[in-house]
Amino acid sequence: MAYDRYVAICRPLHYGTLLGNRACVHMAAAAWGSALLNSLLHTANTFSIPLCKGNAVDQFFCEIPQILKLCCSHSYLREVGLLVVSVSLVFGCFVFIVLSYVQIFRAVLRIPSEQGRHKAFSTCLPHLAVVSLFISTAVFAYLKPPSFSSPSLDVVVAVLYSVVPPAVNPLIYSMRNQELKDALKKLIQSAVFQQQ
Repeated sequence: MAYDRYVAICRPLHYGTLLGNRACVHMAAAAWGSALLNSLLHTANTFSIPLCKGNAVDQFFCEIPQILKLCCSHSYLREVGLLVVSVSLVFGCFVFIVLSYVQIFRAVLRIPSEQGRHKAFSTCLPHLAVVSLFISTAVFAYLKPPSFSSPSLDVVVAVLYSVVPPAVNPLIYSMRNQELKDALKKLIQSAVFQQQ
């Protein structure tokens, strides 16, 4: 999405050639393929770790840090290695997104008209909001110190990064649609009118 916004704002005349059907298929395949490979490696590796402290996880779904708390000492080094590789890939994506948005904001700030700047920012800020919400909560979930951990906090943070961004994603992107804004205003006005 960051690359799409970058090409649309910084290289609008080349948009059709840089982001044609083939490029979109390659980017989608790379994203899905890397996510599938990453999840398969973690799943296979997690099933091979011997659990010494029971098999009850203090979550409503199996999070890798929660599973590592249950395993025998020194038997989880492969999983920690996979986590390091995963974090490196995520960090690389994060750097790419940040660099894309730095270039986008530099280009937007050079737009002479206020309306043009507003339109460019309104296409970028929803994506940036969703990505920031996901990354900040995921970083907090995985990098918080163990002394700061509690079962209820772990569950809240897991819900924040796994449920909230996908749930608000369509809402944030659709709020740019004027018809949806008008329908939402009518809904709120009718609810207020019915209460009176």
